[in-house]
Amino acid sequence: MNFKQLVNRISGIYDEREASSIVKMLLEESFGLSFVDVCLGALDKLSEDDKESLEGMMLRLEKGEPVQYIIGRADFYGRQFAVEPGVLIPRPETEELVTWIKEESKDIRGNRNGKKYLLDVGCGSGCISVTLALEIPEAEVSAWDVSDTALRVTKKNAKALGASVDIYMQDALNAPSGDRELWNVIVSNPPYICVKEAEDMERNVLEHEPHEALFVPDSDPLLFYRAIAEYGTHALCRGGRLYFEINRAYGKETVKMLEMLGYHDIELRQDAFGNDRMIRACI
Repeated sequence: MNFKQLVNRISGIYDEREASSIVKMLLEESFGLSFVDVCLGALDKLSEDDKESLEGMMLRLEKGEPVQYIIGRADFYGRQFAVEPGVLIPRPETEELVTWIKEESKDIRGNRNGKKYLLDVGCGSGCISVTLALEIPEAEVSAWDVSDTALRVTKKNAKALGASVDIYMQDALNAPSGDRELWNVIVSNPPYICVKEAEDMERNVLEHEPHEALFVPDSDPLLFYRAIAEYGTHALCRGGRLYFEINRAYGKETVKMLEMLGYHDIELRQDAFGNDRMIRACI
């Protein structure tokens, strides 16, 4: 068994460069083997138990399961977050959204006690809420999700990384109508992929990441954005801000919806790949 043989086993799913990176990550994270170690024959020196474990992991990779689920963690904003099937794997684009919020946080007026109250709607692994709690120490951060798995994983990550996050089970489509001026910031990376777009998605995402966190009906691609934005019209403090990660195909439509709900100073930003990906709106 050598490195090239391992890479070849998943070359039908990934291109050669990505397959090589995935195998390197698997060996480094699960067995502590650097690429230099592997080149020096470390794979042949694995114990029988480790060889059996590696084989099991390779079989999972061959079925298209993301390597982050197999090793149980993913990098986000310079930290390692626990992930598992049932929560989305953090993406680099979401790091850009977090950076935007962090950069603008100094301009966001806090409440009378000086605290800034942030809500992450649909927290998943907690990558947004936990990171914001750590990066903006004057913020009181809360997180919502409807998934038991997401809430458990967010709690796990908050504890492991030393972040204070208040975590609640709450459906974004049925947000409390009585909330009045609770938050200075609401942020969400909600489900936004239309079902019709599934045929263009990578197999490892489509077959393994949670569909309830990915998809919206073709007939209503702004379903979650509208519900969260409507909630924000009364739950955000005056001068509060709403931040979304969006479907690149519906940037203009999302801006128009926010305008109709009375938001102002709306900015649509592209991600590092040149796609419409983030929106900020003020109330």
